[in-house]
Amino acid sequence: MNEKQISLSEKTAREWLLERGVETRDIAELVLFLQKAYHENLNIDECLKNVERVLSKREVQNAILTGIQLDILAEKRLLEEPLQSIIETDEGLYGVDEVLAFSIVNVYGSIGFTNYGYIDKQKPGILQKLNDKSSGQCHTFLDDIVGAIAAAASSRLAHRKENTE
Repeated sequence: MNEKQISLSEKTAREWLLERGVETRDIAELVLFLQKAYHENLNIDECLKNVERVLSKREVQNAILTGIQLDILAEKRLLEEPLQSIIETDEGLYGVDEVLAFSIVNVYGSIGFTNYGYIDKQKPGILQKLNDKSSGQCHTFLDDIVGAIAAAASSRLAHRKENTE
C-alpha cells in the first residue's frame, strides 16, 4: 500500500491492530471461514483484498481507534466506575461494544448483520484468541470490531458476486 495514500487515521488504525496482535490476514481468514461455502474457488488473496477495502473506510478506522483506545484505558484501569468494571470484565449486558461494531457492519448493507452474528457466536481463529481473558489484555471492543470487519468484508464479497452473475 502506498504510504502517501493512507490517511493518519488509517495508518494509526492499522498500527494499533498490529500492536494488539491482529493482522489483516487474520481477518481475511475469518472472511474465508464465512464465505467459502458460497464462493467457489475463493482464496485468501481475494479475502485480503476485501478486508483492505473495508479498512480504507473512515468510519471503520474511527471505530477501530475508539474501541482499541477504550480497551487500553480499561487495561490501565483509567476508566471511572462502574464503566471500568463493565469493560474490564466484558459484561454480557453492556452491548456498547456490539453497537460500535454495528457501525462497521452497516458499511456494506444488512447482510453484514447475519455474518457478524454468526461469527460472533462461533468465535473462530483470531476471535477465539481475542476472547481469551487469560492473556491479561482487555479486548472487549476489539473482538467485536475484528468480527465486524470480517463480516463487512464478507458482505462486500457477496455484493460483488451478485453484481457479476
